[in-house]
Amino acid sequence: MPETNILPILYVPAPELRAKARPVADADMDQVRSLVPSMLETMYKAPGIGLAAPQIGRLLRLVVIDLQPDDQPAPLVMINPEILEASDDLEVREEGCLSLPNQYADVARPAVIRVRWHDLEGKRQEMQADGLLATCIQHEVDHLNGVLFVDHISALKRNMLLRRLAKELKTKSRDEA
Repeated sequence: MPETNILPILYVPAPELRAKARPVADADMDQVRSLVPSMLETMYKAPGIGLAAPQIGRLLRLVVIDLQPDDQPAPLVMINPEILEASDDLEVREEGCLSLPNQYADVARPAVIRVRWHDLEGKRQEMQADGLLATCIQHEVDHLNGVLFVDHISALKRNMLLRRLAKELKTKSRDEA
């Protein structure tokens, strides 16, 4: 098992959060294999249910997700995930993000998706997802494209949320100084 450590999570307005991540190539697989355990540990400690590589400053198309069904770890590692289909039916769910701590908003996304990705062994996987898993996958794939959940809400709500976050982060850094 590779050594793990907690990685620093980038907060808005870090430029990496707005950059488009590049596909993981075969040459990146050693780096990915060593990064995944630390990404999972970072996500669990935060605590969160999903983490994309750009959130830790790595511009690779890599996400980890764990909804922990039955309160048991069930990590899903997605390399180069792509959403193949999305339903016309939308589902509204409250979303938050580790890169926007303590900020939440209702976001409407397709209720059902079909997604394809590669696993850590390089095998191609495909599945249909709905509910919280569908929302989480879409949220994390957005990160790979430089899109944040606040981009899916009104400008008024987004600006309010971003101002509140900036104020909280400023207070936090002042308190830590």
